[in-house]
Amino acid sequence: MTGDGSGFAGGPVAGSGEFTGLAAVVTGGASGIGLATATLLAERGARVACLDLNAQHVPEPLLGLAADVTDDASVRAAIAAAHETFGGLDVLVNNAAVGAVGTIESDTDEQWHQVLDVNVVGIVRVTRAALPHLRASAHAAIVNIGSIAAWLGLPQRALYSASKGAVQALTLAMAADYVTAGIRVNCVNPGTADTPWVRRLLDAADDPAAELAALRARQPTGRLTTPREVAAAVAYLASPLSGSTTGSVLAVDGGMHGLRLPTQPGRA
Repeated sequence: MTGDGSGFAGGPVAGSGEFTGLAAVVTGGASGIGLATATLLAERGARVACLDLNAQHVPEPLLGLAADVTDDASVRAAIAAAHETFGGLDVLVNNAAVGAVGTIESDTDEQWHQVLDVNVVGIVRVTRAALPHLRASAHAAIVNIGSIAAWLGLPQRALYSASKGAVQALTLAMAADYVTAGIRVNCVNPGTADTPWVRRLLDAADDPAAELAALRARQPTGRLTTPREVAAAVAYLASPLSGSTTGSVLAVDGGMHGLRLPTQPGRA
């Protein structure tokens, strides 16, 4: 699990899965993309701690640790507990985030501070606490969860888009800062995924069925992205098999970013 921190290791970890012998932390790991990611990493051999405000809901064999990414002391305590339990730390997935709906006129200063504190500064707090342990790993990897909103101008998503654009830029800066320490940093930008937050937005819509149809239609695949698909992308970037991949942004968005298709009548 550990190494001298002088550079990237050359090969995969031996065992039943490429994460066998490695330890991972996933923030926001109690539901949605976070839980799907933690579950997949565990299936592939990792020991995984889920940091979440509602950590009591994390199922075994995952380790649930209560943490608030807006509170530095809380974050440091949770990272220390994960490190003590696992004896090391190799993979960090910065997934914890909150959504926001509105324009720059409708969202208040308080909302801006709150969302940026969770979605951007939260990544800083967790990573800062984890870095001493990641430096000791021969397979250190950080994966940040961004959004298609970092690339596309979406209506009523000004604040959320700003926060995820910052996550993407932060990922590249972090990758440059820590490449010589052997710590890889990458980002996954999901499209509209079938998560609890999206379902709450649908429930609050005047016509949930119509809103769901519109969300599906704007992705060229004609459906929502699944948390498991996002998790698979995270696992690829975090894997020791991807030792030459750093400073990359991977879209898992049903083609939203790269495809421009003609209108297809009857497409849901």
